Amino acid sequence: MKDEKSRAKDAKLKTALPVRPALGLFVARILLISMVVLMIASVALAQEHAGHGGKQPGAVAQKQGPAQAETPPTISISPEKLQLIGVRTAVADFRRLEKHVRTVGKVAPDETRLAFVTTKVSGWVTKLLIDYTGQKVEEGQPLLSLYSPDLVSAEEEYLLALRAVKSAPTGTGGFAEVDASREQLLESAKRRLRLWDITDKQIEELEKTGKPKTDITLHAPFSGIVLEKTVLDGAYITPGMNLYKIADLSSVWILADVYEYEVPLVRVGQKALVTLPYYSGEALSAAVNYIYPVLDPATRTVKVRLTVHNPGLMLKPDMFTNVDIAVASGMRLSIPTEAVLDSGLRQIVYVEKTRGLYEMRVVKLGIRTDQYVEVLKGVRKGERVVTSGNFLIDSESQLRTGGQ
Repeated sequence: MKDEKSRAKDAKLKTALPVRPALGLFVARILLISMVVLMIASVALAQEHAGHGGKQPGAVAQKQGPAQAETPPTISISPEKLQLIGVRTAVADFRRLEKHVRTVGKVAPDETRLAFVTTKVSGWVTKLLIDYTGQKVEEGQPLLSLYSPDLVSAEEEYLLALRAVKSAPTGTGGFAEVDASREQLLESAKRRLRLWDITDKQIEELEKTGKPKTDITLHAPFSGIVLEKTVLDGAYITPGMNLYKIADLSSVWILADVYEYEVPLVRVGQKALVTLPYYSGEALSAAVNYIYPVLDPATRTVKVRLTVHNPGLMLKPDMFTNVDIAVASGMRLSIPTEAVLDSGLRQIVYVEKTRGLYEMRVVKLGIRTDQYVEVLKGVRKGERVVTSGNFLIDSESQLRTGGQ
């Protein structure tokens, strides 16, 4: 009985011994699988965290590699939509660009054609021949007559010296020095009359008559309009007093105000057109002859002076005019202005690759005129750019790319 129990116990031990190693191996496998799952989960979590930061390892490696040319975004539009949008295109080509600087000007007399009428002697006005402002005078026309006691004394001295020379005996009987003195006295009296603006013609008339003239006549220096008159009939005038201000208005100045950002476009010699707001006739041709070197701090403008012929004295001082200065820039690669979409930060155009396929280009622009704009970068000669419907194409592109 005892032996049977010992044998049964030994049998149980033999059957139990192989189970324990198998159980340990199973547990080890479970632990290994758990560790692998935890490692995969941690890697995925790290990648997800890096994606939220906006930078991925692959993207960083791509940026650090050699630079690659980015393909411009394109958009394809069906023929039905093209017809609905009404897309039109134009060719980028070299054109002669002419920009216009338009501003307002004011008429002013030509300062080189202004003159004051004055006298170098004092006296009284005996007769005023030009007696109101605005009167037209011709060159050499009498303006007024003046009685000057000093001038009468100078004329008498000249006549005395002239009689002394004429009455002197001829010959050289020891009186050569006296004759020379008489000649010098006559020449000195004549020079004095000339310094007082007595003309040679008036001196010749004085020699013929042999009597001093009590009145001296002042004449207009050139043809023009009397802008100012400061003398009255019977007034006493002194040397240096401005009696008349005469201006030749056959050619006048236009003083135009040009904004400071447009001043670099204006050059001396450029042609311009001058029109009057209330005159429907042809524009007058003008030319820029001076650019003033100072800036008006109140209006931020620079004065530009133009010279214009004044037919029929149509342009009168202090009139306002419209001024159009043409600025020629030569041949430039250009496209129509309506082809450009300006967002403020960049300028884009849509280039037609084929009918229905359009490529967006960021462009750099130069000189801008009313119809065309110069392209410095982004479009090549011969390419067709969208001029009508480009805004709808851009909107379609934004919708397809999610507004990016």
